Amino acid sequence: MTHHRCSEVCAVLCSSSCGVGGRLVSMMGEEKLKECEQVTVVVLGDLGHSPRMNYHALSLSQEGFEVNLVGFAGSKPQVEVLKDEHITLTYMRPSPDAFNKLPKLLAFVAKVLWQAFILFFTLLTGPRSKNLLLQNPPGVPAMPVCWLYCFLTRTKFYIDWHNYGYTILALSLRKSHPLVYIYRIVEKVFGKLSHGGLCVTKAMKVDLEQNWGIRKVTVLYDRPASRFHPISMEEKHNFLMKLSSTYSCFSGSSPDKTVFTERYADGRVAECEDRPVLIVSSTSWTEDEDFSILFYALEDYERVRQEFPDHYPPLIVAVTGKGPLKSYYSTMMSEQQWMHVVVITPWMSAEDYPTLLASADFGVCLHYSSSGLDLPMKVVDMFGSGLPVAAIDYPALPELVHHNENGLVFKNKEELANLLQDWFRGFPRETAIKETYYDFYKNIDEFRKLSWHPCWVCNALPLFRNKKQK
Repeated sequence: MTHHRCSEVCAVLCSSSCGVGGRLVSMMGEEKLKECEQVTVVVLGDLGHSPRMNYHALSLSQEGFEVNLVGFAGSKPQVEVLKDEHITLTYMRPSPDAFNKLPKLLAFVAKVLWQAFILFFTLLTGPRSKNLLLQNPPGVPAMPVCWLYCFLTRTKFYIDWHNYGYTILALSLRKSHPLVYIYRIVEKVFGKLSHGGLCVTKAMKVDLEQNWGIRKVTVLYDRPASRFHPISMEEKHNFLMKLSSTYSCFSGSSPDKTVFTERYADGRVAECEDRPVLIVSSTSWTEDEDFSILFYALEDYERVRQEFPDHYPPLIVAVTGKGPLKSYYSTMMSEQQWMHVVVITPWMSAEDYPTLLASADFGVCLHYSSSGLDLPMKVVDMFGSGLPVAAIDYPALPELVHHNENGLVFKNKEELANLLQDWFRGFPRETAIKETYYDFYKNIDEFRKLSWHPCWVCNALPLFRNKKQK
């Protein structure tokens, strides 16, 4: 275990759940609590790859709670979490590497048993909490283990529904596989046994109520953290200069110049008139994100650029993230003889990723929800950085992205190819597209005005605060 110190717009997303809870929250300034209560936040995964749970921990700390954030080590959590003295990071021991040598089914069972034991032991030996908040997925074995711990210790058990684990498992198996069926039963049974919780979309809330019988769930939309914001031209230039030391495609023709920006003798920084386009796409390189769609769109863009070089700029595409299919697609891209499209696959630190988004011209989201009910946090981050986004369509997406209002939506590879060509025709000299989509950028700015914590106070805090006032 390690210790680290770590409006009307609001009403649009929060009005459905503020009510009396919102009035209770507004009393916070008048009633300072005499003692800090402990909340345990559990992630059966890499804490650094769980930004929403990091945000929960930070908001709980900001509202006077002591937080025990439990999960596995991997990538570094957010700097704010590491510096917060009211947040304790508790890392669990990962399953032995020897499990990976077992047959697939046996390895899955062994890993689940190991995680169940480690998680239960960690909770028993950790600080006693009155409330426990679990991220789902993954829910097996976390949901039954956390429920048992909460039952034995009389702790309130809440679930933050990000998606359904059984739908993710079905991507690698099949929907009719027995493990998928068991996983769904576990999520349904222990979801109903919880004291309530949160979810990421209205569509998921309706589904939980109608198909699962789980009614005590409040919608809490993802919002961009404060570190996701537009940056100055000076900041952009400095960051691109940093990238140019690693990726030659960013290097300019002089020492203080990139292909995008240039610093003049008087210290002024400006964009190059003939600069290429910087597109960013963040992916987990898994089955629920079909990278072949972007691959086809880039291939078609290469063809169009060759035919009409005066109308279309070159592209540099940064695809960030880690995952099982990364090597497959990296090999595929390296075999292409593209002259006008360059694809790089950098791994960005938590500090550099927001700057990359703010430095880009366009974002592409390939996330296709396994359940059709969650929303891509990467789009939230891109909006927070002021970045226009094209996202693949699925049932819940309209709760975040509205075509031609605050983003662009495509259904297949041909539509994405057409969107990229329409958006960047004449770039950067011609500004017709930006003038056409004036409301588009205005709506992104409106989205950015509402940050995470005010929504959290309205929707999530009543779960914990009401218990403190009783």
